[in-house]
Amino acid sequence: MSDPGLDANFNRFWLGETIAHVAVQLGAVALPVISVQLLHASESELGYLNAASTAAFLVLGLPAGAWVDRWFKRPVMIWANLVRGMAIAAVPVLFFLGVLQLWHLYVVAGVIGIATVFFDVAYTSFMPMLVGTKFISRANARMEASVQLARLAGPAVGGLLLKVLSAPVLLLADAVGYLVSWAFLLVTRDHEAEYRAQRAPLPRRRLTTEIREGLAFVVRHPAISRITVASCISNFASTATFTLAPIIVLRLLDLGAVNYGVLMTVGAVGGLGGAAVAGRLERRFGTADTVRFSILLGSLMTFAYPIALLFDDKWAAMGVLLAAGAVGGFAQLIYNVTQMSVRQRLCPPHLLGRMNASVRFIVWGIMPVSALTAGWAGEALGIGNLMWITAALGVLAFAPLWHLRRHLAN
Repeated sequence: MSDPGLDANFNRFWLGETIAHVAVQLGAVALPVISVQLLHASESELGYLNAASTAAFLVLGLPAGAWVDRWFKRPVMIWANLVRGMAIAAVPVLFFLGVLQLWHLYVVAGVIGIATVFFDVAYTSFMPMLVGTKFISRANARMEASVQLARLAGPAVGGLLLKVLSAPVLLLADAVGYLVSWAFLLVTRDHEAEYRAQRAPLPRRRLTTEIREGLAFVVRHPAISRITVASCISNFASTATFTLAPIIVLRLLDLGAVNYGVLMTVGAVGGLGGAAVAGRLERRFGTADTVRFSILLGSLMTFAYPIALLFDDKWAAMGVLLAAGAVGGFAQLIYNVTQMSVRQRLCPPHLLGRMNASVRFIVWGIMPVSALTAGWAGEALGIGNLMWITAALGVLAFAPLWHLRRHLAN
């Protein structure tokens, strides 16, 4: 099969995802405002909400990978987006009926989380079958650039729209975004059937056997295992920080919804820079150094939250958060593109779904644990004290990658 490259078919898929990401980012501003300002969520209740949105990665992450390896990837993504669009649309409906409560948000977040598990596992396995392995890094960089563009435009526009629209109304954009992606996926064509035809059919085995095979590959692979551990540590620390960020910004610093949207946007500004230079940095400094120092730089930026709480002037605190957000977005984008491309290049095609699901089980599965811990610890220790602890923990993500260059060479 000839390598299809980044052709018009990829462009259709990319366009649908780009539109969806912009719309979803509008909704990403609305949900914290609904939780904190309309429903008056506490630290622990925000922890429950964040945990509900990510718990599916812990519960379903491993079997989802085995199932997705058996199924065609595009139909999985189509159904997942339809479910996500319908679920998020329920929030404004409940609001207009006058019955919206926090537990409704928990349920919606849980349903979206389940659908997202299947979409994300299928998406990562789908990319090599859409563009071929030769163009993986270019395709990933372009998709990540779209994510950063969405994060650049969406939150800022969302914050401004909240001056004239209610937050539940703005959530309708989130639902529309998922449905747009669903429609574009219907007209996207991939090469999975050709990939399957070129390899001998694998015998159908027990689900637990296939799960163990994917998990064992991740654990035993010297490079992928270290990247996974580093990502897990980083995600635990960053999830704890960003679980409580709405309370810090909207309640403690009293910066308002517009500035909350601006803070969400500034990370995307740095992310766009990261997308532009990720490939060049990898070629210039090597894969190992690019992965190692991007995760270290990103982790250091989370110290901005406890530092911001030291300022009496909220606008000085805003400046600290803006600067750190831009640098953190730059570093995180470089890390995401580089480590994802490494995993896709190193994994055999028939294991991609299980490998990606195993990585997400570990990396994303820690997120509900972190969110719950942040909610409880934030109330017990105080948010400021907890922010210092989680920022220091995030720096430790650098440690598993110390000898990454040697393992990639082998």
